Amino acid sequence: MAAVGDLHCREDQHGRFRQLVKQVNATADLLVLCGDLTDRGMLEEGKVLAEELSALRVPCAAVLGNHDYEHNLSKELCTELAKAGVHLLDGDHFIFEKVLGVAGVKGFGGGFGNATLQAFGEGQTKSFVQEAVHESLKLEAALSHLDTEKKVVIMHYSPVPETLDGENIEIRPFLGTSRLSMPIDHYGAEAVFHGHAHHGTRLGKTKSGIPVYNVAMPLLAKHTPDQRYVLLEV
Repeated sequence: MAAVGDLHCREDQHGRFRQLVKQVNATADLLVLCGDLTDRGMLEEGKVLAEELSALRVPCAAVLGNHDYEHNLSKELCTELAKAGVHLLDGDHFIFEKVLGVAGVKGFGGGFGNATLQAFGEGQTKSFVQEAVHESLKLEAALSHLDTEKKVVIMHYSPVPETLDGENIEIRPFLGTSRLSMPIDHYGAEAVFHGHAHHGTRLGKTKSGIPVYNVAMPLLAKHTPDQRYVLLEV
């Protein structure tokens, strides 16, 4: 399977992902996309990306990222991408060939370990924390309904701090939260894929040792410019 996130497609980028699609068709049997599919969450951007992805000859599952929500058009973007055969996940799952289950959520921020933000104080803080809890519960629900032989998880935000190494320390709590790793460790998975951290590190692990891959395209472009996606046999 192939995994990549943070495509940040703009409306003037017709043809930008032609080579990516061609490579995926030649090397993978499944593509997963880890959010920030568009640059500003505009419908025109979604239409361009749908046009690009319509050339895929393999199934595709995806989650949205924070950029995709910028103009409150997430539902419209999902509808447009669905026309190209993209399965958008938001607390649900996609089953590939009855063997591999893909569970997906956007995720959220909030920090990690002992520094995880708690629901105390102002209402705004409690609302922020509740969003992270809500995303974690959605992931738990998606994983609990999967009884496939193998499972993978896709999200936009990171469930572990290790893949954020390289990002400014000040913004790391806004790039993910360990609340997201709890259902993964409980239900298990072959691998986790996320984006969002353009300057992070490519690989980390959950507490139980499940590999976590940062597949943000800007990061991959620095390390593997000729193949801007992670290819993994599951």
